[in-house]
Amino acid sequence: MIWNREIECAEREQMQELQSSKFNCMVKRMYNNVPFYRLKFDEIGLKPDDIKDIEQLKDLPFTTKNDLRDNYPFGLFTVPQSDVVRIHASSGTTGKPTVVGYTHSDIEVWAEVVARSLTMAGIHSGDTIQIAYGYGPFTGGLGLHYGAEKIGATVIPISTGNTKKQLQFMTDFKATVLACTPSYAAHLGECIANDGISPDDIKLRIGVFGAEPWTNELRCQIENLLSLKAFDIYGLSEVIGPGVSMECECQCGNHVFEDHFIPEIIDPETLEVLPDGEIGELVFTTVSKMAMPLLRYRTRDLTRLHREKCDCGRTLVRMEKCLGRTDDMLIIRGVNVFPSQIESVLMDMSEITPHYQIIVRRENNLDTMEILVEVDQKNWSDSIRELEGIRRRIDNNIKSMLGIGAKIRLVEPNTIERSEGKAKRVIDYRK
Repeated sequence: MIWNREIECAEREQMQELQSSKFNCMVKRMYNNVPFYRLKFDEIGLKPDDIKDIEQLKDLPFTTKNDLRDNYPFGLFTVPQSDVVRIHASSGTTGKPTVVGYTHSDIEVWAEVVARSLTMAGIHSGDTIQIAYGYGPFTGGLGLHYGAEKIGATVIPISTGNTKKQLQFMTDFKATVLACTPSYAAHLGECIANDGISPDDIKLRIGVFGAEPWTNELRCQIENLLSLKAFDIYGLSEVIGPGVSMECECQCGNHVFEDHFIPEIIDPETLEVLPDGEIGELVFTTVSKMAMPLLRYRTRDLTRLHREKCDCGRTLVRMEKCLGRTDDMLIIRGVNVFPSQIESVLMDMSEITPHYQIIVRRENNLDTMEILVEVDQKNWSDSIRELEGIRRRIDNNIKSMLGIGAKIRLVEPNTIERSEGKAKRVIDYRK
């Protein structure tokens, strides 16, 4: 089932013509209405009329999250305030959030790409979707909401938190689709088992999970806990929100809706564009957005692109599940460590829960890493020998994966705090 066959199965030349047309219009709006971008273009000696097609994208400047904060709140808007019908904002660690504006047409595009995303996962008008992403200034809840309504599905807009109410609605309203962060999905699955809820009362068949990096090993855990098929949805507030890319039923990467969002992969150090198949930092140009288009926005997410036609029939470029973020990477004694590497080791073991925490310290000028691993109820034993065997296997697997050792500390079930949104996996006391 393909929601927009003409676009999603377009030939590459047809897609590039569409992108170039939108790209040229976007550049003109940026230059004429945003002093920040006008200065960027003037610095490299380019005028909008010099831009002929999408091939020139690689020669243009980048936009970063700091640029959004420096132009807070509305300095990057290309339309007057009277045309802005919605404002979203993501949390900011510097005191200033990143602000995103939407026109009526932006909202329509957002609903469209989410509708296409849900359809990719096999969701249809007969489904009931429980949306446990946050509503409000964050983009998760409302983004999924509008797309679900566009395909005619029934929406339960429960937002985050209140786990008991989540489970009540899930069973009473016969939800068939769950949309939330993967860490919260794992928590809900545990609660179903611990509360003695009968599997016959859970009608879930599909999960739409995103907003944080997660591994295929965690996917398997969630699928076993909730008896559903889990799909990865990708998005970020600055670009539009959820619905930038989505897995199809083949699950061999997320299809990017490149008629609206043009992806590139760059070397985060040299900033050079990398060929397809190489891992680097994901960059997006938003050629359809009216209120606040972004030129070559550096996401900090690490992945790679594939352009071969998918078995589902779509020709849209695919991005692999994100390995992590450049700013999430830990350097431990000179070794690059991503939390996703540790998760892939832990989630491959049946004796532990999907909850863990990485604690990094500097002691006597030496970096140390401690990993708290929560053992599940049936394997938490008074037998020191059994627990030591689990700890030793984790230790060996971590060393094999990373090339360095870590202190492995096993903790009792329900010890690590559960998250109703994005899980806090890393505590770095060096900062």
